[in-house]
Amino acid sequence: MNKWSELFIGLILLIGVILVAWASSAYNWTILGKDLDFLHSAWVIFKGILLWGVFFIGVFLIILGINDLKN
Repeated sequence: MNKWSELFIGLILLIGVILVAWASSAYNWTILGKDLDFLHSAWVIFKGILLWGVFFIGVFLIILGINDLKN
């Protein structure tokens, strides 16, 4: 693809995701009684990734420390 078309399509997708996330949290989107708040879901996933990322960095550093003690 052309570099300009890639940038344009990426910008459209980015703006589209932001608008859908905002609209789903600003208005009451429900299907069969289930709330579709995509902004809240994205926040929950981000917090989970942050938690597990810090956990695995800690495990990695402990493994590196044990490996250094062997030498």
